[in-house]
Amino acid sequence: MKRRAFIRLLGGAAAALPLVAVAQQREKVRRIGVLMGIAADDPEAQARLLAFGQALQQLGWTVGRNVRIDVRSDASDDDRLRRNAAELVALEPDVILAVGNSSVMALRHASRSVPTVFTQVADPVGAGFATSLARPGGSATGFTMFEFGISVKWVELLKQIAPSVTRAAIIKEGANTAAIGQLGAIQSVAPLHGMELSLIEMLDMDEVERAVSAFARGPIGGLIVLSGPSAIVHRDLITAMAARYRLPAVYPYRFYATSGGLLSYGPDSIEPHRLAAGYVDRILRGEKPADLPVQAPTKYELIINLKTARALGIDVPPMLLARADEVIE
Repeated sequence: MKRRAFIRLLGGAAAALPLVAVAQQREKVRRIGVLMGIAADDPEAQARLLAFGQALQQLGWTVGRNVRIDVRSDASDDDRLRRNAAELVALEPDVILAVGNSSVMALRHASRSVPTVFTQVADPVGAGFATSLARPGGSATGFTMFEFGISVKWVELLKQIAPSVTRAAIIKEGANTAAIGQLGAIQSVAPLHGMELSLIEMLDMDEVERAVSAFARGPIGGLIVLSGPSAIVHRDLITAMAARYRLPAVYPYRFYATSGGLLSYGPDSIEPHRLAAGYVDRILRGEKPADLPVQAPTKYELIINLKTARALGIDVPPMLLARADEVIE
């Protein structure tokens, strides 16, 4: 996905796309807000936005003719995310696309009435975003990323690709709802796999590296990275650390493997944004988020980076290779 393609599609600056005089329009211009917790120039953010914009176009929404898209995207901290949410709400959008639990929470601080379609959200019912998956019942609906129990699979895959591993460092992001649930699932099965766990909180990257370095000095170990926006932002540093300390590692999304990570298992992170355009379209045409069911992923991808495996001296089991959806040479 190229940056120029994203810019052409959404019409220029990511902060306010685009400025077109209402007088020039023959149709009513509807307003869509987008709130993300990662920077707009991050390739993953651009891929998500491009998928969303292309799907909107296919549904008849053209930037500059009948729709305007205002994007607020920042990777710095929760305070900035809340300010961005307040800015979007002040623009009085018809609907907002919110990417991730933190974005939805920031929006709820600003307004609980703006129609919202979310993606990359874990446990929307437990988080209070929806009454139920079938009938959300409020102003928000959308697409979950995965069940917490997926992290059990990450433990199994780490043992399959590196059977000698008996210790795992778990990189977890503070109070992130998804990470807390994933950690609980890992803790419940680790003893069954003879796995001793070490928790590394992702507060500061220098501290994370010191903790990983200390962990790597112990007996044979591996790494499991839980989902969270900071981990996404720092994915290149995290995969580089795993390589530097020769730790086989398992990640939740494909973009970790393409950044040099050994193995990833999780849902497609781009497809929900194409699907979200469908919900945004339905809301713009009069339907209510309360009546649109929250949808869960239907497909999970196993990605193996053979180049990284060779660098770590790992012979990937043929049966695991045969199961992979993608093998990076």
